[in-house]
Amino acid sequence: MAELAGDNGDDEEAILGLRKIIHVDMDAFFASVEQRDNLELRGKPVAVGGAGGRGVVAAASYEARKFGVRSAMPSVTARRKCPDLIFVRHRFEVYREVSNQIRGIFRHYTPHVEPLSLDEAYLDVTEDIRGIGSATRIAELIRQKIREETGLTASAGLSYNKFLAKLASDQNKPDGLCVIRPGQGAAFVQSLPVRRFHGIGPKGADKMARLGIETGADLAAKDAEWLRQHFGSFGDYLYRAARGIDLRPVRANRIRKSIGGERTFGEDISDEDALRDTLERIITIVWDRIAEKKARGRTVTLKLKYNDFQLATRSRSLPRPVTDKQLFAETARAILEDEMPLPMPIRLMGLTISNLERDGKPQEEPPRDDAQLSLL
Repeated sequence: MAELAGDNGDDEEAILGLRKIIHVDMDAFFASVEQRDNLELRGKPVAVGGAGGRGVVAAASYEARKFGVRSAMPSVTARRKCPDLIFVRHRFEVYREVSNQIRGIFRHYTPHVEPLSLDEAYLDVTEDIRGIGSATRIAELIRQKIREETGLTASAGLSYNKFLAKLASDQNKPDGLCVIRPGQGAAFVQSLPVRRFHGIGPKGADKMARLGIETGADLAAKDAEWLRQHFGSFGDYLYRAARGIDLRPVRANRIRKSIGGERTFGEDISDEDALRDTLERIITIVWDRIAEKKARGRTVTLKLKYNDFQLATRSRSLPRPVTDKQLFAETARAILEDEMPLPMPIRLMGLTISNLERDGKPQEEPPRDDAQLSLL
């Protein structure tokens, strides 16, 4: 077990009266499953994804990460960084099966599980339903069970809120455990580079650097008004995050926001007939998903990514829920026709339906599976 933040004693007295939140994050999940199931891949740099021209790395093993290979990186870039990189095709059904197995382990210890994707979840273990006596021990047992039952490793973070727990799970990766106890949160956050904060990407970090903000301590030195002035409503989140404050509960049933799919093309498309044909294929696939979930939505959105990587989204909201494929298709076609002729070729097209309800109620959100969004 990796060294914990603070002392190694029981944490129950320290966390008494506060929530006990665990964030579990599987280590290089897709790539680790492939290495588990194929002995020839073990110890070698592996990327899950397409090796072709428009391919993207969905996951990279730790051997590949040593060369700078990361998820969402274009495959050609990954190959340039690591000439010996081994690409394997995804097996999403296998990943989903393993993910369900892991969630079964979580629910043995708590009913309060909020999956974020196939490979990570928040768990609220404030209520010790197994009488284990220590939240830290629960995290250790979960990691042990995952290893025994799946042959995979997981990292975990434990703290008194979700923001800190997620930061902690990344602290001792891979196969590590980190605990941030009450009284330690603000100091821990302020010791980190702002790029570690959830929601701050490369562009956000660059903007902060121009404003003289490199660390959590730099951020904490700014008052709420200054942060709102420079970052809008996001400034409120930054103000709280820099102080280790997060009041969000673990939600076992999140509200689904949309159902959709997208397709990245091997070659850019500008021909109008080809665009219409592509849309028809996406309509069929997305509607099948809508019908499977028995969902109804009021807003149809078309997503286009041009060959210069600019992204355009166009939406149309209807006065009543879309209940049949014909209305869904007609709405999507009308949005596309309004955009043509396109100003330049596109490399990606996507379609979603949102403002969802089922039987008159908001749709529950399942764990996000980014891989399902690709129709390649």
